[in-house]
Amino acid sequence: MIYSGDDIVSNRLIVRKKRRVVLTFIFCFFIIGLCVVSSIGNIFKIREKTKEKNNLTSQLNSLMEEEKILSDDVEKLKNPEYAARYAREKYLYSKNGEKILKID
Repeated sequence: MIYSGDDIVSNRLIVRKKRRVVLTFIFCFFIIGLCVVSSIGNIFKIREKTKEKNNLTSQLNSLMEEEKILSDDVEKLKNPEYAARYAREKYLYSKNGEKILKID
């Protein structure tokens, strides 16, 4: 068979188009792969941050409860009778003439 010049040129164009299509697909798959890998990494970061948020929220709740208890204690200690009784019970202070017996 004898090929004419037009056949050779058209074959070269077909080969170039095929190469271009293949390279375009490779490039697209590469970009899609990068997006998937990046998304997976971000998903793991989001899960980690969510766990951290939950832990910090529980710490905040416990600290708020502790603050409420301490605020109540401060209010109670403003009463002189309660403060005196608390000091006697907690720190074993006594009134004049009182004897302290510690029982464990």
